[in-house]
Amino acid sequence: MFVFGHRSPDTDSTCSALIWAWYLTEIKKVPASAKVLGKPNNEAKFVLDYWGMTSPDILGELAADTPVVIVDTNNPDELPQNINECQIREIIDHHKWVGGLVTKDIVNITVRPLGCTATLMIELMGSKAADEMPDGLKGLALSCILSDTLAFKSPTTTDHDRTVAGRLAAELKVDIETYANQMFDAKSDISGLSDRSLIAMDSKDYVIKETKYRVSLLETQTPQSVLNRKEGLKNAMSDICASSDVDQVLAFVIDISKEEATLIIPDGHTKALLEQVFGVKTTEDTVVLPGIMSRKKQIIPALHRSLEGGCNLAA
Repeated sequence: MFVFGHRSPDTDSTCSALIWAWYLTEIKKVPASAKVLGKPNNEAKFVLDYWGMTSPDILGELAADTPVVIVDTNNPDELPQNINECQIREIIDHHKWVGGLVTKDIVNITVRPLGCTATLMIELMGSKAADEMPDGLKGLALSCILSDTLAFKSPTTTDHDRTVAGRLAAELKVDIETYANQMFDAKSDISGLSDRSLIAMDSKDYVIKETKYRVSLLETQTPQSVLNRKEGLKNAMSDICASSDVDQVLAFVIDISKEEATLIIPDGHTKALLEQVFGVKTTEDTVVLPGIMSRKKQIIPALHRSLEGGCNLAA
């Protein structure tokens, strides 16, 4: 059985696959192997190295009827093209239900409004199994929570996330602030990434009123290092629209320390969208949006409310 998350694997998607594969194999006695749908990002690589864990192999061709567990997504567009031909055995996620996945049998589907998938997994496996996790996996779980909640600064954070993270940090004798800064420093290292890879690093696609938006977040403690490359990033955004089925790319540079986002504005379409959705006018090619930290809780709901005229919880 394969356990995997979404494309462009981040810390939660990568590490949650490892956590649940361990739980299935060691606790439930169901052999399982963690996989990723691409190379993990720099933060995930740092986390794996820090805790002495090996990155999952990249998933190859997925044969029909392969038993799989899907974590940290339920969106078919973020999964292998033939996912509905597989034997989906379980789905564990913390995003809104998108629809489109087809199971061949009755399966466990758990979707809860928590800060990250790892928090949910620890809840599902129970305290006894969670206590039996090796320290390396506990470290991965802590890392998932800190990554997805931006060390509790994101509006996606729940009290349960804080409680679980606090317990794990105490068991591992980890100072949360110090460790989170190390993680975010690793995430902020973009020196080895092309402009197009940087846009793709943490991006999700959404269709709103027949327009396909790719919303990219570039979370960093050094936003100027990203903004220094804005001309290349604007060109990459145009190239993505010209070479794919994406109509518009929205790139937000999230300043973790200042808790704000800078939207890169490549053209008049994005400028008009900025004014319509956020009520902000500018003549520049960037604009700062104070307090904007979350795609799931803030950016996508704002797009839905403005473009559809109603409330729609984000993916």
